[in-house]
Amino acid sequence: MREISGNKKGIRDSVLAELQKLYDIQSPQLVSPELALKLADITDFINREISVYITRSGQIIEISIGDNSTVELPTFSGRRGAGRLSGIRCVHTHPGGNPNLSGVDISALKNNKYDAMVAIGVASPDFTQSTLTFGLITGIDSNENYTAECYGPYTIEEAENINFINTVGTIERILDKQTGGSSLQVTSERAILIGMEWGKNDSLWTVEDSLEELKQLADTAGATVIQKFIQKRPKPDPAFYIGRGKVQELALFAQQENIDLCIFDDELSPAQQRNIEGVMGIRILDRTALILDIFAQRARTNEGKLQVELAQLQYTLPRIMGKGLMLSRLGGGIGTRGPGETKLEVDRRRIRDRIAFIKEQIEKVKSVRSLHRAGRKKNNVFEVSLVGYTNAGKSTLLNTLTNSDIYAKDQLFATLDPTTRQLTLPNKQEIILTDTVGFIQRLPHQLIAAFRSTLEVVTEADLLVHVIDVSHELYKEQAAAVHEVLKEIGAETKPVITVYNKIDKLPPESKLAERLAQEEDTVCISAVKRLNLEALQQQIEKHLKNKAVEVTLEIPYSESAKAARLHSAANVLSQEYSERGTVLKVILPVEELDDYNEYILKSE
Repeated sequence: MREISGNKKGIRDSVLAELQKLYDIQSPQLVSPELALKLADITDFINREISVYITRSGQIIEISIGDNSTVELPTFSGRRGAGRLSGIRCVHTHPGGNPNLSGVDISALKNNKYDAMVAIGVASPDFTQSTLTFGLITGIDSNENYTAECYGPYTIEEAENINFINTVGTIERILDKQTGGSSLQVTSERAILIGMEWGKNDSLWTVEDSLEELKQLADTAGATVIQKFIQKRPKPDPAFYIGRGKVQELALFAQQENIDLCIFDDELSPAQQRNIEGVMGIRILDRTALILDIFAQRARTNEGKLQVELAQLQYTLPRIMGKGLMLSRLGGGIGTRGPGETKLEVDRRRIRDRIAFIKEQIEKVKSVRSLHRAGRKKNNVFEVSLVGYTNAGKSTLLNTLTNSDIYAKDQLFATLDPTTRQLTLPNKQEIILTDTVGFIQRLPHQLIAAFRSTLEVVTEADLLVHVIDVSHELYKEQAAAVHEVLKEIGAETKPVITVYNKIDKLPPESKLAERLAQEEDTVCISAVKRLNLEALQQQIEKHLKNKAVEVTLEIPYSESAKAARLHSAANVLSQEYSERGTVLKVILPVEELDDYNEYILKSE
């Protein structure tokens, strides 16, 4: 039946005939340009709203006429499971040119569980200038009510590129998980990884190596990697990065394999991310967003959480454009908007205010840490920082040296918040040893900026111990990546001991550890097997002698004030009393030598 329902009073038969012809149009997209333009033309002619109802296969099953501001919405007996949408989308027109969805539209979307509610703002006389917005059900809130989000406005041409079917599939999987339709356990997201080889590769990393590391990152974040793709191009496409054709090919693969997530091995521009998301209809992440997500999972201390949130907000701010499934912002409502502000402007203002607040809180924490550091400097406590690529074994080394039990696991970014422990060297000198967050190639600049206060433990340290996983086939490339980060934070001139860890994992016939041990300021160890740890501590002692020397002083009793001062100016190892005065064995900072040179025993 090709019936036209609704308010047909005063409508000519010729117009009804034109509306009946719309049943012949297939619209597998959100709304096809042909359908959108014909609806706009008829709407402008009769000055009434028109609504059409379309199945996922693109077939129009109902057409209805309203008045100049509303249209009656029929009821359909579609799929009604809690985790399923109706399988029907409503496309209707607004004669006045306003494409925004009304409160009634959103209510109808939720109540009827439409796949989408689309509003076309008719622009007359050039209907190609018409724009549209659409609403989607995005989840279920704590009160078990459906939540919805609006997207747009889009031009009719832009709307054609939106991969509507994939988007609806993603929404139904979200609803299915929230309603417990698939399992009581949280299932991991199915992901595909995308890398691109272009131009001259000056990097030490091949595309394949970098994608393998991206897979480890995705595994760490909790995703299940289904497939990896590599695209070769002369240069990145400014609109779609890997090219529109490749994106369309991946969209088909994502639809066939029920993919939830697409992760790119490079940082995408906000426009590229929106464009790709529009075509593929699934969430798009780049390398930076993935690392930020892992850091968000790992943050435990208040400072760590603040720093991760700061990095995420700085990453998100330029990407809020009012379009895109993942980049829209929930919230808003009564009491949250300034006069004349759009929702987009409110979102940006909120983020900027939050960034300012977080920076203020981080500065407070930083000032407390500076006081602690000043106290250690005053007491001549030397600080040694463990640095290195993520999963190189820094936390395990700290545990082994200091008999601690901090979290150490064979995974990327197991340590996020710095951990400090006291270590007594064989010469009885006490130092502070700090485990720091692991580095990675192309570490996001947002993270480096946000974690600047935490990374001060590196820039302020007296000595760096660079831990390298020598069993990794790319250990040289990883070491180079660490040097790049040290350079970026201003720590490249710090004295460094290079520690090649995990020698127990090398093949028995390998001579690599023996060759590396010949290098200056280098130690080969196994933190797990406790191999060569004494040699490492001796290397630390050797380096710290450049900042302090071990001497035995005999200070006359008449100058007891100078002897007492040593307890704050030096590290006192032992104290005895002779006939002539107090005999102290101390580790004395080199800058104090002139003041105590006359008291050094001749045997020194």
